[in-house]
Amino acid sequence: LDDDPREVVVFCHPLPTHGGSMDSHLIRKAAWRLPALAGIGVLRFNTRGTSAGAGTSEGHFEANRGEGHDLRAALDEVVRAGMPDPWAVGWSFGTDVILRWGNTDPVAGAVLFSPPGRWSDDADVATWATSGRPLVALVPEHDEFATPDVVARRFAGVPQARVMGVDGAKHLWVGERYARIALDALVAAVVPGAAPLPSAWHGPMQRWDDVPAFARMDHRA
Repeated sequence: LDDDPREVVVFCHPLPTHGGSMDSHLIRKAAWRLPALAGIGVLRFNTRGTSAGAGTSEGHFEANRGEGHDLRAALDEVVRAGMPDPWAVGWSFGTDVILRWGNTDPVAGAVLFSPPGRWSDDADVATWATSGRPLVALVPEHDEFATPDVVARRFAGVPQARVMGVDGAKHLWVGERYARIALDALVAAVVPGAAPLPSAWHGPMQRWDDVPAFARMDHRA
């Protein structure tokens, strides 16, 4: 970014015990595209015990108990940098981290991709009805863990929640078509009127090759 971001998102990754990390493909694409194409800053991070191209975080997987401290540290970093109140964005396991621990200041709202509901419960969801923070869920039609109808029923008690099914998509959002749908929906929630993202970039470019082979693949997370 050449200027201060219009908005900021803090992105929580899929299940680290099944290959999820800050290098998971949708998160990398958000980090590459959103700053340049939408003026949105992206903070991606690994929860405890997670391995990625930058190394392995301290600690070990705690099944969405200690991971809330990791999200809190990321939010505090945004505050220290003087950035706008961030949106919390999660994918798979990362959505459960947000549902349980992300309904707090300075979070402006949340966008959830493929929320499985495996690591959070109805009490966690209910707190969002009380706070009134915007909550947007993008659910693949063929999600292996929770279909759009299942997620809609789960969030029925949250008046401001919007649950959107994505035709043809699966849990991992594989393919450029589905990655674009996901990122456009994220941008539309965070900066209304800024979506869809441009399909081309004519500015400077730099290739990154810091991602290990396992992270270039799409994993069940």
